[in-house]
Amino acid sequence: MDRMENPTAGSKKRMALHTKILLSLVIGAVAGILAQSTLGSDHASVQWVVTNLARPAGSIFLNLIFMIVVPLLFSALVLGVSEMGDAAKIGRVGLRALALTVLLSGIAVGIALLAVNTFKPGAGITPSERERLMATYAKPEDAQKRIAQSEQAAKGADAIVELIPKNPLDSAVKALEGGLLPFMVFALIFGIALCMVEAEKALPVTQFLEGLFAVSLKVIELAMKLAPIGVFGLVFSTAATLGVAAFVALGKYALLVLGALLVQQFLVYGAVIRLITKKNPLDFFRQIREVMLTAFVTSSSNATLPTALRVAEENVGLPRRISTFVLTVGATANQNGTALFEGITVIFLAQVFGVNLDLGQQLTVLLLAILAGVGTAGVPGGAWPMIALLLVKVGVPPEAIGLCLGIDRILDMSRTVLNVTGDITIASCVTAWEGEKREVPEMAAG
Repeated sequence: MDRMENPTAGSKKRMALHTKILLSLVIGAVAGILAQSTLGSDHASVQWVVTNLARPAGSIFLNLIFMIVVPLLFSALVLGVSEMGDAAKIGRVGLRALALTVLLSGIAVGIALLAVNTFKPGAGITPSERERLMATYAKPEDAQKRIAQSEQAAKGADAIVELIPKNPLDSAVKALEGGLLPFMVFALIFGIALCMVEAEKALPVTQFLEGLFAVSLKVIELAMKLAPIGVFGLVFSTAATLGVAAFVALGKYALLVLGALLVQQFLVYGAVIRLITKKNPLDFFRQIREVMLTAFVTSSSNATLPTALRVAEENVGLPRRISTFVLTVGATANQNGTALFEGITVIFLAQVFGVNLDLGQQLTVLLLAILAGVGTAGVPGGAWPMIALLLVKVGVPPEAIGLCLGIDRILDMSRTVLNVTGDITIASCVTAWEGEKREVPEMAAG
């Protein structure tokens, strides 16, 4: 009744969260650069603001994300692996979809590795600036912990043995201190075992994990409400320390991510569509343009799923038994756009902080990014807890994600397009292999 009497009462739209985060990035950057250029990064007042206001605000926001990392990773990874296991159970369709998922994800992380090493977006920071950056983000005890961990790290056969944790709870406790890989292996084994158990007995466990996953996502959603304040604090701290240099590197990083996503989207997927389905890639992208637009707007594979299911059947002409199965599983398990993004982000931040990763370490990061893609929530911001864990693995302060959060919206929207396009690409290829193509109505095809 009130709305009818006052038409303007509900017409005012609140500013979108991603807009607030972007504004916080800009305001924090401008304020930090002004402080650095006029007073200097070592000025007592600048140091006081960074130490007592900006850094604590950022840390509170990040800690809310870090505290939910373990339950989110475990539930998402176990559910993702069990779904992939169910795919293999179904037989030829599942195995073909799984094989193509692994292949496309491998190509995606290969592109990430090539791009980030060719252009080195984070390599323009001077040694003195890196020292100040480390002083801002890392505590002295953190560095001592990493040195001790590197000295105690197992090598050779012992390193392989330690991948299987004797106490997964201990690995979970140490997940943010380098215990990530054994914990992920435990989640993998648990997920494989879950999909091998009788459905009736596995159901309570699956339902519990689905509830845990939903609660974890809600915690991240609540934490993201504080993102504008946290991002301002983190960006101000960085800008006051490095000035313009940090944001030049950040711009290069964003362009590199977008370029790599475009290569995977149009060149790789286009080639796969041409080679396997014999379809014109331009016709294919035209048929799924509604799905790509929905993914771009929502930044969520899960939210795009209903549109993807409809378009796959009505526009692309995929049989329901294949499209429903592949797209539903793919919304969680096929996140190769996210894997590409996570790989570039981790190596970029390692470059910024002067952490030199050899080829073997980079391949380990990218393989973990593929695995994290399976366990990454298909919702906005779902990649950041996984990136924080990967940063710990390579010796970069996880708080460094604050550098990239402010520009994540456009990157999130873009990688979601890649994720859902990959799902329909895989469904189309499996359909071609199965020989079950049906005619597409002329209107839908155009």
